[in-house]
Amino acid sequence: MNSEQIEGNYDKVKGKLKETWGKLTDNDLMLYKGKRDQLVGKLKEQYGIAKEDAEKKLKEIESSCGCSSDSKAA
Repeated sequence: MNSEQIEGNYDKVKGKLKETWGKLTDNDLMLYKGKRDQLVGKLKEQYGIAKEDAEKKLKEIESSCGCSSDSKAA
């Protein structure tokens, strides 16, 4: 996957994340770009959900965009 595809996938996932979790700021969403575990922590903090639930929902969003956690931008 080239850098344009990675960036495009990031933009898709970022949009879905904003739709799903409206309380997250753009700065929070930047965590997805390289620090996925910190984003999961932010979801736990903002929404009071378990780590496993946050990771599951994040994977669902990635799947819906045709992205996997392995193809996240770094």
